[in-house]
Amino acid sequence: MKRSSGARTAAAVAVSTLSLALVTGCSTEESGGSKSLGSESAAPAQAAKARTAGELEKLLLAEGEVKGYKVASGDDTLPKSQSVVKTDKAACAPLAWAMAGLAPGDTDASVSNTVTADPSDAASKPAEDVTEADIENAFSVNMTFVGLSSYEGDGAEKAVKAVSDGIAACSGGFTITAQGETQKITKVSSQQAPTGGDESVAFSVVSDMDGEGTATFNTQVVRIGGTVSTYYTVDFAQLGTGKAAEVPSAVVDAQAAKLK
Repeated sequence: MKRSSGARTAAAVAVSTLSLALVTGCSTEESGGSKSLGSESAAPAQAAKARTAGELEKLLLAEGEVKGYKVASGDDTLPKSQSVVKTDKAACAPLAWAMAGLAPGDTDASVSNTVTADPSDAASKPAEDVTEADIENAFSVNMTFVGLSSYEGDGAEKAVKAVSDGIAACSGGFTITAQGETQKITKVSSQQAPTGGDESVAFSVVSDMDGEGTATFNTQVVRIGGTVSTYYTVDFAQLGTGKAAEVPSAVVDAQAAKLK
């Protein structure tokens, strides 16, 4: 049975690790590893020099660079710093930061944006060519939070390791508090890491929906030289179903291409 917009709003609030602006915006729209975890071989960063935040901004995906997706700055929807996203276990903080588009390691050079699947392509298809998936996607809000962070020396490698270590240390779950909202993670597990970087790791979390079922979210972390990119995807139409929101490979590949 389809949930009402009010139920979805409540569910979104329950699982949000981001700002209330993101939850409000999406609700309004609806109503109108490391090598051992399957990554590529870990090539050393070799005394990398960190990029500035301004340089990273130019490397973020921009509108028109990923077919079928809309790109927004994320300035009004994503947390501004690690300090506003807290966990009850220190080892789990890098996971929570990666899920929020923040740097998973120790650096001040980080930027983020949002990349949202655009269902408008389906609207332009002849009626006989529209698939069931097209119809489902038209009512879906599938959004990926993309974060870029840059590090001096081997800082990027340490950031990826912190995420990898966190997956093992936090497998039994942890709690995230952000912007006055709490998200209870009940399980963390490693996933197949993406290719195309010097080093990568991926993980999945299961979140308790506070009486509205469970939600499963996937995150990917990729290092290219001294720069780390993070990808966390939410499909607001799937909240409470337990079905995972897959990180779009088109987004990961397009961002990796800009960093090389």
